[in-house]
Amino acid sequence: MIKIICIFLSLLIMFGWGTPVMAQSSTGNTTPEELQQGDELATKAFAATNQGDFATAESYWTEIIEKFPTNAGAWSNRGNSRVSQNKLAAALTDYNKAVELAPNVTDPYLNRGTALEGLGRWEEAIADYNYVLELDPNDAMAYNNRGNAKTGLGKWEDAIADYQKATEIAPNFAFARANYALALYETNQIDKAIREMRNIVRKYPKFADMRAALTAAYWVSGQKGEAESNWVAAYGLDTRYKDMNWVQNIRRWPPSMVAALDKFLKLQ
Repeated sequence: MIKIICIFLSLLIMFGWGTPVMAQSSTGNTTPEELQQGDELATKAFAATNQGDFATAESYWTEIIEKFPTNAGAWSNRGNSRVSQNKLAAALTDYNKAVELAPNVTDPYLNRGTALEGLGRWEEAIADYNYVLELDPNDAMAYNNRGNAKTGLGKWEDAIADYQKATEIAPNFAFARANYALALYETNQIDKAIREMRNIVRKYPKFADMRAALTAAYWVSGQKGEAESNWVAAYGLDTRYKDMNWVQNIRRWPPSMVAALDKFLKLQ
């Protein structure tokens, strides 16, 4: 079964193209009424997305594409809704079209990269992120996502450098910091990783990912009380961390972190 990257990991799949893009699709034959209809459909699509109803969002983006076939944002956003449904091949087709229509806009490349990661096509994903960084050398998301793709190739030290760059550009980019901490742990920088996790949790106490990571790290280091305490918080915030398949293949924790959490869960 094809694995899909969790939205919040690489993503944070970009939903940045919305109603303002309608104007980019207007031609001399487009009426104000048609543009308004497009705006209304986009608003409904984003609302459906926010509610987690990705199939409905996809249908709205399809309607927009039928009305405005040269709207790159609509193609890219329909790809997002398809990724969220694990329709990776179909999403890739949409992103390819968005790139064709808007070759110098970063969002379609970022989005296509996440789909390529989901398909395990790491080198192609990295190529997309590299191009984003050519367009915008200060794109923190591109650095974070490129780091994620590099972990798929087992290039943990290279990934660490990318995560560091992402957090340097955007100090409040919590998931880049989390990915950095996990990569530190994988490279056996255990104490440094735990310090980073603790710092993240101190700033974001409801960050389930780092609560679960601390659970695993503390458990294998023998700090069972700290592990249990963090697990209560993690599980209360997000029950998916009890699903090792999700942790390993969707969230894509590094192997050492997966093994540590698995040891904790097996003794629960």
